[in-house]
Amino acid sequence: MTIDIKAEKRTEQGTGASRRLRRAKKVPAIVYGAGLAPETVQLDHNDIYLNLRKEAFHSSILNLIVDGQKQMVLLRDSQVHPYKAIVLHVDFQRVDPKQKLHIKVPLHFVNAEIAPGVKESGGIVSHTMTDLEIACLPADLPEFVEVDLKDLHAGHSLHVSDLKLPKGVSAGLHGEDPVVATILSVRATAEDEAADAAAAAPAAEGAAPAAPAA
Repeated sequence: MTIDIKAEKRTEQGTGASRRLRRAKKVPAIVYGAGLAPETVQLDHNDIYLNLRKEAFHSSILNLIVDGQKQMVLLRDSQVHPYKAIVLHVDFQRVDPKQKLHIKVPLHFVNAEIAPGVKESGGIVSHTMTDLEIACLPADLPEFVEVDLKDLHAGHSLHVSDLKLPKGVSAGLHGEDPVVATILSVRATAEDEAADAAAAAPAAEGAAPAAPAA
């Protein structure tokens, strides 16, 4: 998926200049990385606001076009108003096609409805992770990583090492193998609750009556 973002060079700096930009429906932004000097630019507010609402915009190589000159970038940060629909600032990082990226991409869960733990045992899928840190070259960057739950049984978990990653993509495990998803057994949960209630009943029966009010 190719996403083009148009921008213009920004010459004025400072808080006052940023306020004037925002009043003009523009968003101040910065582009850095790839061994080049940082560059300040301005974006159309409505365009960047709508793009920030797209999942792919946060995990795709973007074509940032500054005054007609195109460069590949990643979205690295965005600041929004705490309660108004206003984008305050955006950070982009230039991409070197020959250097690996380290970035988080969303996880898309599929086939939960046919998983044995759900279909046969009536279990509930618990998503422990919603995104995954990966490493890959820019050309191999996926928009998301698919998590197939079709073989997962109740009481069992799927780990990062169980995922089928696209070619050229590796997971940033950092020596760990975290759980991605688990199917919780509803039957076991109900039995635990019943056992807890039964254990609490004798205690309640044997409790001393409350002293009368003076």
